[in-house]
Amino acid sequence: MPREESRYPADWLRIAEKDLERVGHLLDVRDPEAAGFYLQQAVEKFLKAFLLSKGWQLERIHDLEALLNEALGHAPSWEQFRPVCQKITGFYFVERYPFVTEAGLTEDDVRDSLEQVKRLIEELRTAIAG
Repeated sequence: MPREESRYPADWLRIAEKDLERVGHLLDVRDPEAAGFYLQQAVEKFLKAFLLSKGWQLERIHDLEALLNEALGHAPSWEQFRPVCQKITGFYFVERYPFVTEAGLTEDDVRDSLEQVKRLIEELRTAIAG
């Protein structure tokens, strides 16, 4: 029997928090590719939790910019996070798909992106809590 994904924001928020915690652990062991992947996953799930709380129909999508576009209908000020969402979306592909040349993702790339997106995460948490 196929499993159905939850449409409850709290479920997505719980996993987003867990993924965000993994980022720190992976940076501690100097694995920027995996840390970047989990940062992308965390932001994706925070955005999906927010959107679900607004009645959005769940989609299987990993593009943070596309999710941000959906969220902007509710919070236009989040436009400022577009560049970091674009950058973090790329982290997903670095870990998930082999490339002919090294991606060159560094711990600093992930740490800088994490710092840039922290305010968005805080605003998403607040908006979800309502």
